[in-house]
Amino acid sequence: MKILIIGDVVGICGTEFLKQNLHSFAKDRQIDMIIANGENAAKNNGLDKETAEMLFASGVDVITSGNHIWHKFEMQNIIDDYENILRPANYPGNCPGNGYVIYNAGGVKVLVISVLGTVYLESLSCPFETVERIINREEGNYDISIVDIHAEATSEKAALARYFDGRLTAVVGTHTHVQTADERLLPNGTAFITDLGMTGAYESILGVNCDRIINKFLTKMPTRFEQAEGECQFNAVILDVDNVSYKAKSIERVFLIK
Repeated sequence: MKILIIGDVVGICGTEFLKQNLHSFAKDRQIDMIIANGENAAKNNGLDKETAEMLFASGVDVITSGNHIWHKFEMQNIIDDYENILRPANYPGNCPGNGYVIYNAGGVKVLVISVLGTVYLESLSCPFETVERIINREEGNYDISIVDIHAEATSEKAALARYFDGRLTAVVGTHTHVQTADERLLPNGTAFITDLGMTGAYESILGVNCDRIINKFLTKMPTRFEQAEGECQFNAVILDVDNVSYKAKSIERVFLIK
């Protein structure tokens, strides 16, 4: 079984790329399920209903997120209507939405968990304890388990992957928008990459117009970040999972520019 996991989709550039190319890419690579981080997919960050519907129509099965999930106010009112749009599971329990889902991919039950790191980000519940609680609660209800840890610190992502090595199928990091070249199978079999990267404008700074970011550093003045356009980079990994044991066989990094 092959699962495509896509790095942070950024704005119109990223969503249009997926709309035009994802179906054909998935067919060519014989992909069985697609996960994408969509917390920056809407215009000017965040996620809204129109953008989420576009991602699903493009072939995405589950949308994970991070600290920008509430950037568009409407998400608070609609997220409960979409079990496949995940807000981080370590938000307080009284927040709307779900932090994980068990997705049926052709008869294979795939547990997808979204968590937010706590180093240099919001002071939420411990992501380690959150993941532990979920996999214990759902024990026996899934075949494959994947965690998207949306975190600033590379050490926090690596630590979570090492802690759950052998108990999760894959741990992938998001948030920095820079794809790392450390994809690997850990000693006990969990597939890991520190950061998937992003799907957004190639000539940009993390998907944002370069001039706006440079001006921010030069002046220290408030700046409206404007998502860049042009050629799109597509960052993802392909997770190949054994159809019998449901253990990861390989993790392949994808970097395309189009």
